[in-house]
Amino acid sequence: MKTSSLLKFAAFGAGTVLFGWRKPIIGAVIITDRCNLSCRHCAVNNITSVIYPYSQVRREMQQLYGQGVRILFFFGGEPFLWQDSGKTLRDLTAEAKAMGFLIVNVVTNGMFPIDLPGADMVMVSLDGGREKHNEIRGVTYDRILDNIRSAASPNICLYMAINRINKDEIEQVCRVARSEPNVRAVSFNLHTPYPGTEELSLSAAEKARCLQEVERMMDLGMPVLNLRSAFPYIIRNDFPVPCYQCAIIEDGKQYVCGRCIEIPDLCSRCGYMFAAEYSLVFQGKLPVILDMLRTYLKYI
Repeated sequence: MKTSSLLKFAAFGAGTVLFGWRKPIIGAVIITDRCNLSCRHCAVNNITSVIYPYSQVRREMQQLYGQGVRILFFFGGEPFLWQDSGKTLRDLTAEAKAMGFLIVNVVTNGMFPIDLPGADMVMVSLDGGREKHNEIRGVTYDRILDNIRSAASPNICLYMAINRINKDEIEQVCRVARSEPNVRAVSFNLHTPYPGTEELSLSAAEKARCLQEVERMMDLGMPVLNLRSAFPYIIRNDFPVPCYQCAIIEDGKQYVCGRCIEIPDLCSRCGYMFAAEYSLVFQGKLPVILDMLRTYLKYI
């Protein structure tokens, strides 16, 4: 991370802590919900299968930038399926940088060639070793690994959602993250039980055991992007929700934190660990702030 960007984020964080700002700095644009997979834990893909027009996506990017967002994510569905008006995902990442976003990230299932050198980080979903990953996502593991190994840039972060199926696969994914030259780190989330996926939820005891395993991986030197100091809050679901510093737009509608905010009681069962981490940072929890600085300077 550039020092200039770090200073801007630090100034924003200080203002949020001191003055209680509720404006966003992290934003996401969902450019399509079309997806080439039907993963067992996902409840937000292929609802409409619409590819949102380039003019609309660009307008939504400008909307977030005007609100103060400086860290931008492109989400799907599968973002690599997006194309419109002669533009592709690669064009969107370049335009986001030109627009002034300091960090531009993409979240993908990894089934397409990863040719996004303009992105700061490409978050590639990997949900365990071959057997458990394929149980969740279909027979995709080997293709994803091939695409990681042939990626255009070493800007990949693995992205694992821990659930009842793959809760014993944390070390497997960490070892992939450490062994693959194009991978910087791995980021973990816990399963968020959207309607229809509740059976994959972890109990409080299972969450605790999983995060203890993540801590063990950290102690072994594995490249983990999560913040250890936030784990006790995550296990207890004892962090401020929603995270007002995060915003997401889909088809012209903007949500605070995420689309799950509109599903009754889902916030209280949130598994998005990054949302918990940012909520705690912007609440002024000093150990989490220091942990974020150490971790992000190392891996981003």
